[in-house]
Amino acid sequence: MIELEGVPELIDPVMVAAFEGWNDAGDAASTAVAHLDKEWKGEVFAALDAEDYYDFQVNRPTVWLDGGVRKITWPTTRLSVVRVGGDKPRDLVLVRGIEPSMRWRSFCNELLGFAHELGVELVVIMGALLGDTPHTRPVPVSGVTSDPDLARTMDLEETKYEGPTGIVGILQEACTHAGVPAVSLWAAVPHYVSQPPNPKATLALLNRLEDLIDLRIPQGELAEDARAWQLGVDQLAAEDSEVAEYVQSLEEARDTAELPEASGEAIAREFERYLRRRDGGGPGPVAGTGQMGGHATDGGDGAAYLRDTPSERTRPPKPQPQPRPEDDTKDAKDHEGGQGAGDSGSGPESGPAGDDGSGDAKGDDSGPGDSSED
Repeated sequence: MIELEGVPELIDPVMVAAFEGWNDAGDAASTAVAHLDKEWKGEVFAALDAEDYYDFQVNRPTVWLDGGVRKITWPTTRLSVVRVGGDKPRDLVLVRGIEPSMRWRSFCNELLGFAHELGVELVVIMGALLGDTPHTRPVPVSGVTSDPDLARTMDLEETKYEGPTGIVGILQEACTHAGVPAVSLWAAVPHYVSQPPNPKATLALLNRLEDLIDLRIPQGELAEDARAWQLGVDQLAAEDSEVAEYVQSLEEARDTAELPEASGEAIAREFERYLRRRDGGGPGPVAGTGQMGGHATDGGDGAAYLRDTPSERTRPPKPQPQPRPEDDTKDAKDHEGGQGAGDSGSGPESGPAGDDGSGDAKGDDSGPGDSSED
């Protein structure tokens, strides 16, 4: 029995979840949930027992000093709650953690237990996969569900994916079987520049979430970081003719495939978001990115957004075009989500975050075996 002490009765709660590891290319999804937690000052009210779900040789705990006292942080999944004010206040239950190493069915059942106790009306699980998409175009985000009725009422795709899956796919199916409405949002990250962070993909996921649950999400520095990221990749690609040629081929393929959409629903959706933010005193779209802006610029110089300090480097390493494995040749819309992206031994797809799906090696001194992946 789950007992939630100190958690008030929630208003129209939506559970938003993301997991570091195999389903998190460029750390885009986990960063999106972290952004929500930071902007709305989430308060952690529960954490799953790490001993039940994690292999500590894969996801190693970290040791740190607190006033001279050594403490240990265990890899786990934590739940926090935020209340979003306004004319129609509502609550978000944020689930952020690492893809578990074992007992996935028990893991999902425990999360569903929290959802039941809190009266969650909808579960939104975010993920990111590696795809054949150019960094110069808006990040494709697909919304999928296993519930045909939900697909129809919320204008989503009913998933038809068959193949290997991660915790995102397992949790969505667990929700469906438990009668809890569930949606997965997937952002496609360029496979040739897969190193985290990818603020442009994070921003795209948050924009899609905003549309899905009809809730304005503060962007903070994400829009500026997205500009910096794209300009940085532009500059690096311009220095390598092979990369520039490869990006151009992806642009031509993308523009040809999505020409009807670009002239219709996509533009209407962006314009509606722009009007919503303008009426609320918010900014307009980010030039050249297809995303919404969060800060005004000083002049038209794009270099103003290139922040490159010792403590925070937003420019990614030099991209390298490489052949893709078979699992990632499909378009993002045909994926149930990210399977094969960053899988162990998969060449360029193993770059963003730990080939074993660990995602918890940040700050670990044990060496490369625990790096996080998508």
